[in-house]
Amino acid sequence: MTGLNPEPIADLLISNGTVLTMNDGNILIENGAVAVKNDTIVAVAPADNFSGWRISRKIDANRGIIMPGLINTHTHAAMALFRGLADDLPLDDWLNDHIFPAEAGLNHEKVYAGSLLACAEMILSGTTCFCDMYLFEEAAADAASHAGMRAVVGEVLYDFPSPNYGPIEQGFAYTENLMDKFRDDPLITVAVEPHSPYLCAPDLLCRAAAISKDHGAPLVIHVSETLSEVARIQKEYGRTPVGHLAHIGVLSPRLLACHCTVLSGEDIALLEKFDVKVSHNPESNMKLASGIAPIPELLQAGICVGLGTDGCASNNDLDLFLEMDTAAKLHKVNTLDPTVTDALTILKMATHQGARALGLEKITGSLEPGKKADIIVINTRKPHLTPMYNPISHLVYAVQGSDVSDSIINGRVVLEKGKLQSLDIAAVMDRASEVAREIKNNR
Repeated sequence: MTGLNPEPIADLLISNGTVLTMNDGNILIENGAVAVKNDTIVAVAPADNFSGWRISRKIDANRGIIMPGLINTHTHAAMALFRGLADDLPLDDWLNDHIFPAEAGLNHEKVYAGSLLACAEMILSGTTCFCDMYLFEEAAADAASHAGMRAVVGEVLYDFPSPNYGPIEQGFAYTENLMDKFRDDPLITVAVEPHSPYLCAPDLLCRAAAISKDHGAPLVIHVSETLSEVARIQKEYGRTPVGHLAHIGVLSPRLLACHCTVLSGEDIALLEKFDVKVSHNPESNMKLASGIAPIPELLQAGICVGLGTDGCASNNDLDLFLEMDTAAKLHKVNTLDPTVTDALTILKMATHQGARALGLEKITGSLEPGKKADIIVINTRKPHLTPMYNPISHLVYAVQGSDVSDSIINGRVVLEKGKLQSLDIAAVMDRASEVAREIKNNR
C-alpha cells in the first residue's frame, strides 16, 4: 500500500487490475486500485482496502494493467496532417523541399485541426501528456485543452520569418503572450522552443535561454540530430552543437535536447554536468537515417532520458508503446548486448523519466497520492498478451496502443472502454481529411 486518504470518499475508483505505480520503488500491486478525488490521486492500495469507501464512479480494469499515462517528450502534433506526405528522403531534402513548403500554407485553424487529430491518436494509444514544438502553438494548446490532454507547448523559433509570427522579435512576443494566456492552466505548460543550433543564431539562442530562466519555463531544442548538422556547426563555430550551446551559456537543467543522435564523449559529459534532459526518438531517427542515439551511454552517465515519437511526417504514428518496443530492441542490436535498455528502463523513459524531462515529475509520471490523476488501463484479455508472466515485459515488448481501454487525464475520463469521451472522432478525422486535400492540391 502506498497511501490512503483518511476520508474514505472518492469521485472515481479504478480497480480489478494489476497496478504498476512506477514510483521510486516500482511498487506493483497485483489486485490493486487507484482512488481519485477531483483531479488528484488520493490512494493507491490493494482493492480490498476500498471496501468501506463511498465511490461516485467506478472503472473495472477487467484484470488488466492500471498504470500511469505515457508521456511523449517530443512531437509536432499538427504534422499528423502530413502523415505520408513525403517519405524515404534525407532529412534536409525532406524538410526543405516538402515540409517547409507545406507549412507555408498553414494557419491557426489548420494547426488546430491537425493537433486535434494527434490528440485523438495519442489518447487512444495511451499517451496522456505530450511536448509539442510547432507553428501556431496557441492552436495546439487549445486543441490539447479541448481534448483534455496535458501538454507542454512552444512556438518554434528560428532566424528566418515564420508563417505565423513573421520576424523573430514577434516570435518572442508570441511566446510570452502564450505564457500569459496559459500561466495558471491546469493542463498546459508553455516552453521556449528555438528550433536548433543550425537554424538559430547565438543571439536568438541566448535570448530564448534567458526567457526560459526568467519564467522558470522548459527550454526545448533539436540538438545533434544528424552528422551533417554536427559538421555544419563545427565548421561555423569550431565546436559540436552541444559544445556550442555550452559555450554560449544555453545548457541548463531546464533544457530538453531532442534527438542527440550524434554525440561525443565530451558532449555526454557536458549534458551530465549541466543536468540537461534528452528526448530519444528512435523511430524517426531510423526512418530519416539520422543515426542511433547513444542511449546506454547517456543512461550510464545518469542523464535523464525521455521517449518521443517526433511528428507523424517522420515516424509515421504517435504510438508510444511501439516506440518503447523499438527503443528497447534498437540498442540491444546496436551494442550486441541483450541486457541494455531493459524493459523497466524503457518503461521509466515513457513515464516517470519523461515527466522529469519536462519538469513535471511532481505532477505526473507515476501513480502516487498527491499527484494528478493521469492513468491508463491496458486490456490484457487478448491472445497476444496471454499468458502474462511479467507485466513490465508485456508493456514494452507486446502491448500495442490499441490495447488501451481507458484513460483518465487530470481526473477526467477521456477514454472509456475504447471510446473517446472528449472528442467527436469522426468529425476530427473528417476535418483533417479536408485540410489534407487542400495541402495536396497546393503542392
